[in-house]
Amino acid sequence: MIQSLSTSLLYAFISFGIYFATMLPLEKAFKNHDQSIFREQWLTDCAFFFGQYFIWTGMIEYGLTTFDSNTYRFLFLIQSFREYVAAQPLWLQIFEVIFLCDISIYWGHRLSHRIPWLWRFHRVHHTSKKLDWVAAFREHPVDGFYTRLIENLPGILMGFPLEVLVGFMVLRGMFGLLIHSNAKISIGPLKYILGSPMLHHWHHDIHRNGSCNFANLMPLMDIIFGTYYHPKEFPDDYGIQEKIPHGYWQQILMPFYSRFKEPSD
Repeated sequence: MIQSLSTSLLYAFISFGIYFATMLPLEKAFKNHDQSIFREQWLTDCAFFFGQYFIWTGMIEYGLTTFDSNTYRFLFLIQSFREYVAAQPLWLQIFEVIFLCDISIYWGHRLSHRIPWLWRFHRVHHTSKKLDWVAAFREHPVDGFYTRLIENLPGILMGFPLEVLVGFMVLRGMFGLLIHSNAKISIGPLKYILGSPMLHHWHHDIHRNGSCNFANLMPLMDIIFGTYYHPKEFPDDYGIQEKIPHGYWQQILMPFYSRFKEPSD
């Protein structure tokens, strides 16, 4: 037990060190806001990282596995559909799952800003007053499970193996670090195909109240559904306008007992 805990602790610090060594040079080379590495609430976001690593990720994976296995029992009734999907070329399957998952997470994300019960948990992610790669980990575990379920739902229903979906989830997670980073990166004409830090930073702008740029990967979703917003500069202020505590366990427990304002448009 002690050896297992020490191994997990070692892996956690190695993972954090790899992210730190990868993202910090990027943020320094393409620095947007002039902010300290160890800025305000940095330790809170680190607590979210280690909380996900040691506590919540295992629970989320167990929940997804349980949902996935039960869904397969249902899909057995429509086995012909799964066989049709599996018979398609691999490149087409990959395109379909990325496109459909992006539509799914777009609407799932947008609803988390509109439905009060979902906003209770999702708003934790929006409490960061400064954005960088570490802030990407500030996510309530209930919101985390909801997000992972929604983004993988099309792939699960289409019969993709859970291992493949986990691979997509890891890639999306790495992309999430990039779009939260304090890096001013221009991707030129690809800005309509791939998200960027600037687009997602405007989603966190305190004055826009999360009313734009909901897409996880492809801004095309925001363009189609009328929520695309891409000015020439980054926003100056992030967070939410309500005053709330920023301690780790306070933010974990707060959605269950405090009164929340409904999400605003």
